[in-house]
Amino acid sequence: MANVKLVGSILPTNCKLPRKQSLKTKTVKAEMMKVPYASVVGSLMYVMECTRSNIEYVVGVVSWFMSNLGKEHWAAVKWIL
Repeated sequence: MANVKLVGSILPTNCKLPRKQSLKTKTVKAEMMKVPYASVVGSLMYVMECTRSNIEYVVGVVSWFMSNLGKEHWAAVKWIL
């Protein structure tokens, strides 16, 4: 996250996060288990409650995929950051 650039929108307009993008193979599941998705989404919820109420909708959307996430979901969380 050290080399990120600022963006004007909270999520890109072409971002879709359907359940079909969830994990399919054991290899991908093992890779995504190393990602601190729940921790980062929890941190976003804290930030949302304290200072940034404008991210409420998108944090809610990415929190739907806590137990069944895919690489696209992790990319969306990084975009919010």
